[in-house]
Amino acid sequence: MASFALITSLAYGQAGFPYCESFQSNTLRQQTVVGGNARLTGQVLQLTEARTNQNGYVYIDIPFASSFGIKASFEYFIYGGDGADGLTMFLFDAGIGSFSPGAFGGSLGYAQGNGRAGLSGAYLGVGLDSFGNFGNQVEGKNGGFPGAFDQLQPNSIVVRGPASAGYPFVTGKRVNQGGDFGLPAADRFRIESEGGRVNGPNMVGHRRVFIDLRPSPNGVGFLLTMDMQVTTVAGAPRMVNLFRDFAYPYPPPPNLKIGFSASTGGNTNFHEIRNLQVEVSAEDDLQSPVASDLSDLLACAGQENSYALTASDVFLPNDNSVVQCIRLYRSLEDIPTEEDDICLQGGVCGDESKVLEFPEGIVQVDDSGTGVTFFPFAGTEGQAISLFYTVADNYGKTSAGSLLSFSINTTPAPVDLLVDGMPIATWNICPGEELPLTAVGSEAYEYYEWYRFGELVDTTGDNEFILTRAGEYEVWAYNALGCPAKSSILTVEQPPFPALAIESPIVACFPEELVDVRQYIEEYDEEVYDYRVITPDGDEFVNEEMVAQYVAGIYFVSVKNKGTDCWSENLEFRIRVVPRPVDAAFDYGIDGSDRKTDDEGFVLTVDPIWFRDQSTGSVIGWEWDFGDGNSSRTRNPIHIYGQKGDFLVTLTVRSEGNCESIAQMNIAIHRSYRVMFPTGFTPTSTQNTHFRPKTKGIAQMELLVFSAWGELLFQSDDLNTPGWDGNVNGKDAPPGTYVYRVNLVAEDGEEIVKTGKFLMVR
Repeated sequence: MASFALITSLAYGQAGFPYCESFQSNTLRQQTVVGGNARLTGQVLQLTEARTNQNGYVYIDIPFASSFGIKASFEYFIYGGDGADGLTMFLFDAGIGSFSPGAFGGSLGYAQGNGRAGLSGAYLGVGLDSFGNFGNQVEGKNGGFPGAFDQLQPNSIVVRGPASAGYPFVTGKRVNQGGDFGLPAADRFRIESEGGRVNGPNMVGHRRVFIDLRPSPNGVGFLLTMDMQVTTVAGAPRMVNLFRDFAYPYPPPPNLKIGFSASTGGNTNFHEIRNLQVEVSAEDDLQSPVASDLSDLLACAGQENSYALTASDVFLPNDNSVVQCIRLYRSLEDIPTEEDDICLQGGVCGDESKVLEFPEGIVQVDDSGTGVTFFPFAGTEGQAISLFYTVADNYGKTSAGSLLSFSINTTPAPVDLLVDGMPIATWNICPGEELPLTAVGSEAYEYYEWYRFGELVDTTGDNEFILTRAGEYEVWAYNALGCPAKSSILTVEQPPFPALAIESPIVACFPEELVDVRQYIEEYDEEVYDYRVITPDGDEFVNEEMVAQYVAGIYFVSVKNKGTDCWSENLEFRIRVVPRPVDAAFDYGIDGSDRKTDDEGFVLTVDPIWFRDQSTGSVIGWEWDFGDGNSSRTRNPIHIYGQKGDFLVTLTVRSEGNCESIAQMNIAIHRSYRVMFPTGFTPTSTQNTHFRPKTKGIAQMELLVFSAWGELLFQSDDLNTPGWDGNVNGKDAPPGTYVYRVNLVAEDGEEIVKTGKFLMVR
């Protein structure tokens, strides 16, 4: 395969001048950049709608050398609103880092205004101003028509200068009036398109602008010529000259770009452009490239052969010139003469003349547009073909036809690309690792070319190559005829390590505990990765081996992709071992006593129960679950259940490192009340002078006292009664044994009847 060094300034490939953009479809060329409110409609590029506070812009992202100037023509349409604001064609420095339009409203996206900076890198702005603020000094603009500080200057063409000079007013024409800066009556017209968008130059309202900026003969700035084709009478388009060789005095940067902007403010209009055509102005100063004949280029049958032009193959005489495209022809007679319409078939670099088919194979321009490929069919060894090519530069200048011929040789059988003596399709390497490759084929080879991702990385005289980084590798082994035997592609991967994070410290709650380090590694995934722990003694635990007993100390963890031998960098973590484990224990009782039940073996629903922690170890936290939905974090809480039931009380205690121990105990509460009767009373003493039960949790009570023979002596249904005082009808009853009956209703509604005997002593 023939191989040549690339031309040094192939910067843009198929991007240059003439540049034609019709804006009459739903797609744009790659170098056409649209922003703000601008949008394609399928017929025009609409910079703004007829709505308030709209702004839009477009620029061509291709530099052109200021030494040759520029010509541009375009149609525009301003209509449909109440007269604001206008649009600007501008040039700006191609060397700026990023594009930013100027202020909108009366500044038309070019000049400064209302506290906003002007167009970044601005060099020149030509405003088509329908409302009239681009030609005055309102909104902070620099200069305007004489005597027009804040007066509107509608229907005017205004030229403003570069950002470096403050976007100053340079010159202008008031196109719908006479006098200074005006036009003769026969030439006058309105900036707006009057009837709206029109489709041809013979229709009223049509406007087409022609701007020519030629480098000034004195070497500073440009000579500006501007004409407009205007149709104000149906069928009678006329050409109006606005500026003729006006000296624009500002020195330009080395390279410029062209663009357009439009805006509305409180008033509105549609602003649209189409059929933009941009080309170099100083055509007479440009020279055509000169391409060399390229004869007997080697081609190998049955495979694609690529050829790139070198600086010695093509001479580019113009400043900042680069190859824009190559075109192919069967004969010199097939090369067309220069088209009158530079936009026909896409200009000099259209889609035509890129592919030629021969009986021997196919020749075509490559994807970059600046090289050629030839695929000779199998069985054409020993044959040859000839054709012609032209080269166009980024200024649209095209070389004369030059010869391009190929001789077809035999392609050798493919070679094997081996790793450790084996043909492998994929391989993984670790960072810093070297991987030797070996090319083995069926014949002797003169030299080898080693490629990574299709780019040549080394040419060697032997069949070995050592790689150190990931990529897609192949080798071409050249035989004595100069044809390569190509290998298959070896994909070498260096899988990235996953993010690795681990909780630290990890705490073992007692010395004999098995600690599963895996559960402390974030997003642990043993199906995809392997994990390794290195102990303070240098032992290694991998994956499930990490479940082990550990001593306190500093450890390291690392990770690798399964199927590889590359471990990530070690991540440090600590393991702490609690020497004295905690052991939960507690006791409980009825508050105010050390008893767990009353005399009858009950705990009442209304009794306050104390709980006392009796845990051992270095406890730093307590959590009680009383079994009824309530809990406490107090070490020794008191709790009232207020309901019957069997309640499983759970105490969880924790030590440092969140080690925990649990103790449980059941508390049975099956009664809501308590009734206690005295065995006797003494009416004549100072104490125990009445007979009545002591109660708790009772809502109602009826107390009856009887003699031994069943005679009713006392009766009360007052819950708060002091009881029987030992008198019957005002007389002391004799001492002796008596009988009681009590009818009770507990606070939870339970009915109770109690009977018994008691002794009265006098």
